[in-house]
Amino acid sequence: MKCVSFDAFRTLHLPGVSYIKPEHMFAERARIEAADWVLFPEYWQINALVFGLKKRIFPSLSSYLIGHDKVQMTRAFQMLFPAHVPWTLIEPNDAQSAERVWHKMHTPFVAKIPKSSMGQGVFLIESRDDWQQYLAKTPVIYAQELLPIDRDLRLIVVGGKLVNGFWRCQGDNGFHNNLSQGGYVDNQTPLPPAAVDLVERVARALDLDHAGFDVAMVEGYPYLIEFNRLFGNRGLPGLSQQVSDAMLQHLKAANDHDGDDDDDPKDPTPPLPIAV
Repeated sequence: MKCVSFDAFRTLHLPGVSYIKPEHMFAERARIEAADWVLFPEYWQINALVFGLKKRIFPSLSSYLIGHDKVQMTRAFQMLFPAHVPWTLIEPNDAQSAERVWHKMHTPFVAKIPKSSMGQGVFLIESRDDWQQYLAKTPVIYAQELLPIDRDLRLIVVGGKLVNGFWRCQGDNGFHNNLSQGGYVDNQTPLPPAAVDLVERVARALDLDHAGFDVAMVEGYPYLIEFNRLFGNRGLPGLSQQVSDAMLQHLKAANDHDGDDDDDPKDPTPPLPIAV
């Protein structure tokens, strides 16, 4: 199995992977075409690789398309798993829509900038002034109910299966749970089976093969907050190696499965008998 990677850090523990700098993609076309997998391309490279060179990429195409924007992500969740999505309003950022959303939401609530990560672009809206400051920063209105939680879950899924996870607890600011925003890890409290089952079902349904899911538990019931296609490996000792092992297993399994193609001229599958 030949692999090329555009992210040396995330494929450091994978054997036999050849690294290419993203800006050298066009000069390295021959190496890319010879590879079985292209690993961790940047978003701007996707069209050329998938639709131009017809290459298999990891993470999956849907991981990129859905994970690139919280609006698209939430709409996908709402379509397939509506009972597990907090009440969310998504509207264009114009005066009429802003007024309508303000009157529908109960303060305090959460507002987000659709293309943001690591806890950035997430605002606690408690007043009209908070609302106006948020509106001045976002191209699209994304308003969501504030769930009664002081922690959430980060669950790592690769190839449709849980790799590991942990609880993220609120830091001193009393709002964000993200580690980059002052939250801290609780790796002693067990992971709720309901949350694990949910993220594995979501990952398989949407073909998300490399995702860090954020899940809130309210009275034992899991709510999908979002997922990150690229996630940090802080939080648990050895998590980076665990993720790499899961990636290698998933890529090998997918590669072997492709070899089972019924149209393979070297090992054709006998036709089924025709009933008379």
